[in-house]
Amino acid sequence: MSTKTYTLHTARSKNNCPNCFGTDGLEFTFFQDEIETLFYKKPVKQIEEKLYCHTCTTIIYPVNWTEDIERVYEYNKKIAETNKHNLQVKPLFYIVLIAAIILIALSIYFLMNAL
Repeated sequence: MSTKTYTLHTARSKNNCPNCFGTDGLEFTFFQDEIETLFYKKPVKQIEEKLYCHTCTTIIYPVNWTEDIERVYEYNKKIAETNKHNLQVKPLFYIVLIAAIILIALSIYFLMNAL
């Protein structure tokens, strides 16, 4: 089982940075993990976000966000499209499923002929 992280949405903001007070360096990034096994791929429901200031090169944590940053965050969170939460089945799953159906059908056939 492996996990991959995908970037869903990235947006620049013109708000003031709480650390350096720069107005052109804030960037929101929204991430989503995807779990991949031999049989399927499925995105995780939880979306992670990060606010980074390119001017002072620091991550701004939600404790330091202002009301303006909160508003921009809520707007961008709505824009960030999540990956579909459905299961993507791989070809190996279908091979195993067909082999199991054939095995069950053969065992029923031989049991019926044995009686």
